[in-house]
Amino acid sequence: MNEFNQTLNPNAETAAADVQGNPENETPAFEDARAIAYVNHFDSQAYTDMIAPLRTWAEIRLDQIGHNMEEVRRLCGKTDIIGILKADAYGHGAVACGKALQRAGVEFFAVACIDEAIELRKAGISDPILILGYTPNSRFDELIEYDLIQSALSKDFAHALSDYGQTHGTKMRVHVKADTGMNRTGLLYEANARHFNDFVEVFELPGLQIEGIFSHFPVSDDLAFDSRKFTRSQMKLFDELIFRLQEKGYDTGARHIQNSYGILNYMDAGYDYCRPGLLYMGITSDDEVPIASQPDFVPILSLKTKVSMVKTIPDQATVSYGRHYTAHGPRQIASLAIGYADGLSRACSNKGLMVSIRGHLVPIVGNICMDQCMVDITGFDDIEAGDTAVLIGQDGDNVLKVDEISRKAGTINNETLSILTRRVKRIYFDEDGNLA
Repeated sequence: MNEFNQTLNPNAETAAADVQGNPENETPAFEDARAIAYVNHFDSQAYTDMIAPLRTWAEIRLDQIGHNMEEVRRLCGKTDIIGILKADAYGHGAVACGKALQRAGVEFFAVACIDEAIELRKAGISDPILILGYTPNSRFDELIEYDLIQSALSKDFAHALSDYGQTHGTKMRVHVKADTGMNRTGLLYEANARHFNDFVEVFELPGLQIEGIFSHFPVSDDLAFDSRKFTRSQMKLFDELIFRLQEKGYDTGARHIQNSYGILNYMDAGYDYCRPGLLYMGITSDDEVPIASQPDFVPILSLKTKVSMVKTIPDQATVSYGRHYTAHGPRQIASLAIGYADGLSRACSNKGLMVSIRGHLVPIVGNICMDQCMVDITGFDDIEAGDTAVLIGQDGDNVLKVDEISRKAGTINNETLSILTRRVKRIYFDEDGNLA
């Protein structure tokens, strides 16, 4: 699809060799050339009309989700896919992405909370939906009403679910969460079958319909020896737990543990399902983190805003709150209609974050405000009010990656995209590349 098409390791030896610590197999998550996949493709009148009334917007290429899912399938082989749609699909739009994933063959989804699940149901998504997080007891009736699968996050929580199911003459659909080292939610399981009886107790509960068991990796993104060893030890514990449960005659159902980096770095895991999130959006959490595979993902989101005003300021004038930027000589300053209330982190202020306007790279100067920020456009006299400024995506020969914003903010892409607020209009392009 682009010059970054590469052949994936057909036998996943890079992942299998991870505990040996083989540096030759470490591949940068996305090299610079991969960013060519960002597309700035529409000069149509329909597109012009669409953006005319907008101050700030995100363009999302639903047509590339199918390609990214094919790449995930190349990595995970026969392992099926649970599409992660939590946090409004990391700011991309859960309903739109969910339906695009359905068209790409995904038939199982997961979200963080019950409201996210209900939104999908009301939008017509009838496939199984797993709630990964906590649901208050007072909302157990909605688990039944909307036919949702709830994670059994603790022994006490499992008992509460079972009691509710029995009281209402039904069985609550659940996946049992096993804590193999994340130490967040889940029933703890440790070496030598410690805490195994807690799982037996849960599997015996009469009000539960247990359809799966899962766990989660905390360091599958790290190819250092200790982290690889820890991740492999988690899989060993998970396998041991499943074996012991099955040995006692319990049907453990669907097994899943791989998150996005678990897919990229442990292709040989071989469970029933894997859980890609950012991957189908064409990115990882940080493109400078090495990975053990060579995917050809295409980023699907661009972030754009408009120039609201251009002015000349004199020598020694200061810009924005705190007066942290001082002009050295007369400068041309453009104000942009995006700020931290749109999701552009204030932590990016005065760190040289670049924006592209009319193909010119210009830096953000001064503190980012709630609703706007300023850039120094000195020397580029063709920039004027109403022009489009690109923060993520492609503008002429300039490619701006979400990773740059994340690094300036001291965070990861998961957060940068998830905090794009609702006043950032989402514009979707369908499988034919047309405005959806």
